[in-house]
Amino acid sequence: MHATTMTPPGTEPAATADWRLEIAEARRRPIRIWLWCVALTTLAVLVVGGITRLTLSGLSIVEWNPIMGVIPPLGDTAWQEAFEAYQQFPEYRTWRGAMTLEEFRFIYFWEYLHRLLARAIGLVFLVPFVVFWLKGWFNRPLLRRALLLFALGAMQGVMGWLMVASGLVDRPSVSHYRLAAHLGLAFMIFGFAVWLTRELAVDAVRITVAAPIRRWMSRGLAVVGTLLVVQIVWGAFVAGLRGGKYYPTFPRMGGRWVPPELLFLDPAALNFVANPIAVQWAHRVIGTALLIATVVVTTRVLRAAADPRSRAFAAALLAGLAIQYVLGVLTLVNLVPVPLGVTHQVVALVLFGLWVSWIHHVRELQPKTSG
Repeated sequence: MHATTMTPPGTEPAATADWRLEIAEARRRPIRIWLWCVALTTLAVLVVGGITRLTLSGLSIVEWNPIMGVIPPLGDTAWQEAFEAYQQFPEYRTWRGAMTLEEFRFIYFWEYLHRLLARAIGLVFLVPFVVFWLKGWFNRPLLRRALLLFALGAMQGVMGWLMVASGLVDRPSVSHYRLAAHLGLAFMIFGFAVWLTRELAVDAVRITVAAPIRRWMSRGLAVVGTLLVVQIVWGAFVAGLRGGKYYPTFPRMGGRWVPPELLFLDPAALNFVANPIAVQWAHRVIGTALLIATVVVTTRVLRAAADPRSRAFAAALLAGLAIQYVLGVLTLVNLVPVPLGVTHQVVALVLFGLWVSWIHHVRELQPKTSG
């Protein structure tokens, strides 16, 4: 007589071998904690980076020195040398010629802290990585993914400097395209770290859901995710072009739904990536479309026989996006104060992490077969 294994209602075991389950839970849990630390450190860098950008501090350190740059100016002579180096570049010569040394110390602090935290991510990643690797806790699939995460971090460091360098040549501001790439890499690092934590939290037993529900949830999340990514990129364009300083009214722009300067540049398409007014208009439109799409997806999830966790994800994402929409309006009408601007950016990162987690959850759902 053979024993049988009972499966809880609504769940089914995974059908094939899973590289994630090859790693014992006693090892997966510390690795998850490590990856969450990477994600949270990325969040901290984003906070300080937002403050750095909004206080116009990003061009205060005019050289990239990954090793010795950890040491800030020590003593009056070193501070004077750093200030004199800054004075050789366009930002000081163009509009900060009356700056005092104390004012320079302020902007230097934020850029220095931003770079210091960025270096800290490297340590947060590398030290546990080496320990886990020496202990043999990584199988080949996880090792490849961890190395990819490290590569993204290295690319982020290089892109950060390329962004700063774009403002040290002939104009006192960084390229908004490079700013968008820099921000985008931060979101990728955060999102990938969150994804890996979810990968290492899987169980051999999966939740089942009707195949059509799983299919349209995947499609709905693809639409929401596409709009969310596009909105994040255009938000970076708005920040880089300082588009939030134009038309601080909502929902209309200067009493009009379409501002007269929308197509100021030629060709017309160039306006939506280079004209700060058109970029801000596009950011408003995309944000509204994103909110509407999320309402549609959430309403369908809550009305359908979706699993409880998907329903919770749907409610959380919609609530978060509603808060983000209000934050965006408040940031605009108040001419982008630092606290609101930073909070708006941080909530965007949290929403992205929530979307990544929901996508992962839907992927892990086991579709029910008919009969």
